[in-house]
Amino acid sequence: MDERFWHTAARRVVFDQPPWVRLELHEVHLPDGRVIPDWAWVETPDFVNVAVQDEHGDFLCFRQTKYAISGWSLATIGGYLHSGETPLQAAQRELLEELGCVAPIWIALGSYAVDGNRGAGRGHFWLAREARTVQAPNADDLEPQELVRLSREEVRRALDEGAFKLLPWAACMALALLRT
Repeated sequence: MDERFWHTAARRVVFDQPPWVRLELHEVHLPDGRVIPDWAWVETPDFVNVAVQDEHGDFLCFRQTKYAISGWSLATIGGYLHSGETPLQAAQRELLEELGCVAPIWIALGSYAVDGNRGAGRGHFWLAREARTVQAPNADDLEPQELVRLSREEVRRALDEGAFKLLPWAACMALALLRT
């Protein structure tokens, strides 16, 4: 054990609602010898977000609502990883389900912790280029969604205006702009 880092000595589950969320209390030992007996830790599934460009270079996004935000938001394609699925497989599945598209070019934009102190899963971001429709969408999303095509400049403006209201969506699109 490296004494420069925090160490989890014990953990206790206080709430579990598979597969969506699990809350644990950890006994954490700090490098200076202090002990925190009830550090809250949240486990949620890893997820993917995909910035999608079609064959003309336009970005394909959704205009949709979410329970945790007020009003409409621009959104990326995305969802949770299924058991045994790699982030790339999940991204490709979500693109096919939500838009009915496939893409020949996949650029990894990174994998990021959601909360450095509380867990809450990892976000895996992708850029899918030259996406083309191969079937009708078959999404099981609960929210109403409207497909929106945006130029690179319109995405930049939307980011400046806060139109992507969830941090993972904004981060994914901003990272995609750096790669296009």
